[in-house]
Parts: sequence; structure tokens; C-alpha cells
Amino acid sequence: MKYDGFRLIARRTADGITLTTKQGSDFSDRYSLIVGAIAKLKVNSICIDGEAMCFTGADQDFDKLWSRKHDDEVRLCAFDLLELNGIDLRGLPLLERKKQLFKVIRRSVGIEFVEHLAGDGPTIFAKACGLGYEGIVSKRADRPYQSGETRIWLKTKNPAHPAMQRVMDAFESERRRAR
Repeated sequence: MKYDGFRLIARRTADGITLTTKQGSDFSDRYSLIVGAIAKLKVNSICIDGEAMCFTGADQDFDKLWSRKHDDEVRLCAFDLLELNGIDLRGLPLLERKKQLFKVIRRSVGIEFVEHLAGDGPTIFAKACGLGYEGIVSKRADRPYQSGETRIWLKTKNPAHPAMQRVMDAFESERRRAR
């Protein structure tokens, strides 16, 4: 599933805990629930790839996340494990990394495990759209981790999701300013 939040790398080392966005901003002071959950993990060091999310009931709520009024409620939807106790896991297959991630975070409050769904892409996409997700990210279960845009995974966005309207609004705003 593709979540509508802020992409985060959550890292714990001997020096402390950091939450870093895709753009390089440090959100460690914003999301106390995530920082607290990372601190309680029974590990020496860890690096988790995920999405900072806010929810209203079971539904994703980007406006709530964006408002900053609910920073203490923001959870990490964790979809990959890049490092554990000093061991770089990026070379392992996705399913092996997710298996280890689940073992480490399964009882955490503030970190949600994002399962890998195997099956027919169009069927999963239709179901994701019906449930209100931003779309899906299709990854090969047997492949190592690769950051950035790559040919081994595919992002498919829900055209009816509010995130698409935000993109269109921003594009239109830029177009008007350019005139």
C-alpha cells in the first residue's frame, strides 16, 4: 500500500534517535510517539524505512498530519528494515528484511508493521483504492533494497485520492505564477 504521509528514515544509534525526511529535514523533535517507540526497541541500533502517518479512526488523515496539531499522535508505518544491530540488511531480499522488521517491532506502540501483499497487482490496486489508500508500491519480494527511483519497484497512484488533487493544485498554482 502507498500511504499518504511523510516518508521517514527512523534511525537509532549510540548517538541517539533521528527521524529524517526524504528531503533531509530532521523531524526528531516533532514525533514523540515514534521516538519513544524506537527508544523502547530491544536493539543496539536500527534503521527503519517508513511513513509518518496520522489517523482518524482507521482512516489516514493527511490534513491532521499536516496541521502539526496532532504531532503527538503520529505513528510510523514501517515497511522496510535497512540496518539492525550494526548489520547492513539492504542486500537481503525484501521478505527477509520484513520478517526481521516484524520480529523487532511487533509489540511496539507507535510503530505499525506494513505487510507485503503478494498477488495480482491490478486486483490489489483496486482494493487499495476502494479502501482509500493513495495507491500501491509494487516491489519484488526477492530483491535487495534500492533507494530512489528504480526499475525494480513501481508506484501506482490512485487518481481519486486527495493527494492527487494536492499535486494538481500545486501544479496549477505554479503555472499561474509563471504567467
